[in-house]
Amino acid sequence: MILLDDNTPAMIAAAAQSNPTDAVVPEPIKAVDSTITTVKDSLANLSISDVKDIVTGENTIIRDGLSALTKLTVEFVPKLLVAILILWAGMKLAKWLKKLIVKALDKRGAEGSLKTFLGSLVDVLLKAMIVIMAMDVIGIKATSFIALLGAMGLAVGMAMQGTLQNFAGGVILLLMKPFKVDDYIECGSYKGYIKEIRIFHTIMRPFNGRTVIIPNSELATKSLINHTKEPIIRLDVVASVAYGTDLAKAKQVLWDVVRSEKLIKWDPKPPTIAVSDLNSSSVDITLWLWVTVEDYWVVWKHIREDIYIAFNEAGVDIPFPQVTVHNAKENAPIHMEPRQEPDIDKLRPHIANEAIGEGE
Repeated sequence: MILLDDNTPAMIAAAAQSNPTDAVVPEPIKAVDSTITTVKDSLANLSISDVKDIVTGENTIIRDGLSALTKLTVEFVPKLLVAILILWAGMKLAKWLKKLIVKALDKRGAEGSLKTFLGSLVDVLLKAMIVIMAMDVIGIKATSFIALLGAMGLAVGMAMQGTLQNFAGGVILLLMKPFKVDDYIECGSYKGYIKEIRIFHTIMRPFNGRTVIIPNSELATKSLINHTKEPIIRLDVVASVAYGTDLAKAKQVLWDVVRSEKLIKWDPKPPTIAVSDLNSSSVDITLWLWVTVEDYWVVWKHIREDIYIAFNEAGVDIPFPQVTVHNAKENAPIHMEPRQEPDIDKLRPHIANEAIGEGE
């Protein structure tokens, strides 16, 4: 290219002959983000003075790296070792506490399913607490983690409210033992023998051979009657006699029946026979008899049959329901005149002559 003075004829002619489209445009510089390339470039441009600064300490790159490594070694490694020790000792403690709880439940005669469930529950809870403690020692804040677990537990608890109530009721029944298997209980409209106590429900077998499944929350929160809790219970029997019966004779017959029944207990409490009610058709005599739980239904079936036979042999009348009917006095029938319809033909001229809205 020839350099000429500005505004000369040669300059103007050269400019007129040049084509702007023929100019070469350099390619755009590509940005290089690779870390490896950057390091290579830095090492290639490293001078003797830079090496001298690093060695003498005037350049703080190496010094800061060594300081961070020393801080990590001095502060974090001991915390890590303490966390590992907490995990090891905590797991041993959780295992020991689980065995201790299972042994305590064995002494109380708890069900096998309850022992397994409670043992696993305690084990999981203790291990979770130990992990959270180890995280806190290292420096990992477990506040958010605990809050998340709490929220999840609240949501699950609300969704499974009825199930959790039944579970809590099952634990109460198995620990407090208001009844046990083979007990005869009465709770509301349910009556029968307990066949199995599970975590969430109890299986009852009534006399009709059906299977009744009752939620544990209902048995744990409502009143119930355990007829077989005590070894000796009272059997109440009512014997009715007609009015006019010799009560002394009737009671003597009943005492003979009681003495003939060998399963009735006289110790610690003797039987009692007394008039309990005066009904409209009978005099009720009640027998309070003490028997063992095993003999209750045997005596219940036999005693009434024995009383009926003994009353028949002694001539004691067993009453029937009585109704007194009175004949009312016959009265003369009431005379009533038949209703007569008005004669419309006679009333029509009078009605046609009346003005609308006017009275007489």
